[in-house]
Amino acid sequence: MKKYILITFLFFTSGYFAQDKVESVMTLSEYLGYVKNYHPIVKQANLVINKSEAKLLKARGAFDPKIEIDFDKKQFKDKEYYNKLNAAFKIPTYYGIEFKANFENNDGIYLNPENTVPTDGLYSAGISASLLNGLLINKRMASLKQAKLFLDQAKEDQQILVNEILYNASLSYFNWLKTYNEKVVYDEFLTNAKIRFKATKRAFIEGEKPAIDTTEAKITLNNRKLNLEKARIKLVKSSLELSNFLWLKDNTPVELQSNIIPNTNTVNNIDATFNIALFNNADFDINKHPKIKSLEFKIKNLNIDKKLKTNNLLPKLDVQYNFLTQNSNQLNSLNTQNYKAGMNFKIRLFLRKERGDLKLSKIKLQDKKFENEVAKVTIKNKVNAIQQELASYVLQNNLTVDIVRDYGTLLKAENRKFFLGESSLFLVNYREVKLIEAKLKAIDLESSFFKTKANLFKVAVISIAQ
Repeated sequence: MKKYILITFLFFTSGYFAQDKVESVMTLSEYLGYVKNYHPIVKQANLVINKSEAKLLKARGAFDPKIEIDFDKKQFKDKEYYNKLNAAFKIPTYYGIEFKANFENNDGIYLNPENTVPTDGLYSAGISASLLNGLLINKRMASLKQAKLFLDQAKEDQQILVNEILYNASLSYFNWLKTYNEKVVYDEFLTNAKIRFKATKRAFIEGEKPAIDTTEAKITLNNRKLNLEKARIKLVKSSLELSNFLWLKDNTPVELQSNIIPNTNTVNNIDATFNIALFNNADFDINKHPKIKSLEFKIKNLNIDKKLKTNNLLPKLDVQYNFLTQNSNQLNSLNTQNYKAGMNFKIRLFLRKERGDLKLSKIKLQDKKFENEVAKVTIKNKVNAIQQELASYVLQNNLTVDIVRDYGTLLKAENRKFFLGESSLFLVNYREVKLIEAKLKAIDLESSFFKTKANLFKVAVISIAQ
C-alpha cells in the first residue's frame, strides 16, 4: 500500500517528470487502491456510516437520565404570594417505565393548599409506567432499534457504493489499457510501413519496381500515420477520463502524466485484484449479498414499525406511584402510608387513524418483501449469466489467438516473397490489414473480458483489500 502510494505520488509530480521521462507501469491493483483511499465519492460513501452512527447516538439520547428544576415565585406589595421549587431526577428505561426522585419545597401566603409541604421540604421516590400502549414497544424503543438497524444497513449500502465507484474506475482503466494497446499496434505497423516505403523507393530508383508501387507504399505509410494519430488522441482522451478517479489525500485532483502506462499483463492478475479468483457460482450465498442484507435490515425496520402501529391500537393506561417522606436521610421512612399515586386512561372509539397507519405499514412491509425476493432471483441470474459469458470469452480468446498467429504467419511469408520479388505490395498490404484487424479485435475482446470480470465484481459486491 505504502509502496504504490509513494510511487504514484512521485509519478504525478510534474517537476519530477520534467527531469525524467522513463515509462512506469501503474497496475490495476495500485490504481483501484488509490481510488478506494482517496476518491471523494468513496469518502462520501463513508459518510453514510457516520450519519447512521449520529442517528444512533441521537436515539440513545432518549434514554439519558435528566435533571429538571422548576422554580416559580410571586412577590407583590411586600407580600410573598408563593415560592415554589420542584426539582426532579428521572431515569428512563428501555421499556415504558421511568424511575423518578423528587424534592419539593413550597411556601407563601397564597399558596394552593395542595402544594403545602413540610418546612424542610418534601422528598419523593417513585415509578411511572405505561401498562398497555407503550409498555413492550413505544416510539422511543422503536427509534433506538431502528437506529441500530440503520447503522447495519448503512454498512452494507456503503460497500455497494464503494464497489460502484471502483467498478466505474476499473472501466476507465480498461479503456485506457485498450487504447494504449491499439496505439502500440499502430506504432508497430507504422515502422513496417516505413521500412517497405524505403525499400520500394530504393527498388524504384534501381529500376526494379514501377513508380506506382512507391505511390501505393506512400499511401499505406500515410494511412498508418493517420491511424496512429487517431489512436494517440483516443489514448489521450482515455487518460484524461482515468484522471477523473485520481485524487491526492488532500482532495486535490491529479492529471495522469504521459509516461505512466497501464499494465499490459493485467489478464494475469485481474482475478486477484477483484478478489474473484476463488469465486464459485455454486457456493455463492445470496443471503450474504450486501444488497440482500440491506433489504433484510429494511424489512426488520418495517417490522418494528408494524409492531409500533399495532401497539397503538391498545388503549393508553399510564400509572405512577411515589413514596413520600420529609426525611431523606432515613430510607425506612419511605412506606406505603405516605404516597402519591395517579392513573391516566385514554381510548379512541373508532381507531380509524391507528388502523389506517397499521394497514399502510403492512403494505410497505409486504412491498419490501416482494422486492427482496425479486432482488435474490435477479442477482442470481446476473451472476450465472456473467459466469457463462466469461466461459465464452475464454473460448473466443483461444480462437482469436489462433487467428492472430495465423495472420502473422501469412504476413511473414508474404513479406519474404515480396523482398524476393515473388509477391506484390498490394498482397503484403492486404495481409497486413487483416493482421491489424485481427489484433484490434483481440484487444477489443480482451477489454470486453476485463469489463465482464469487473461486472462480476460489481454484481456480487465483492470486497477487495485496501
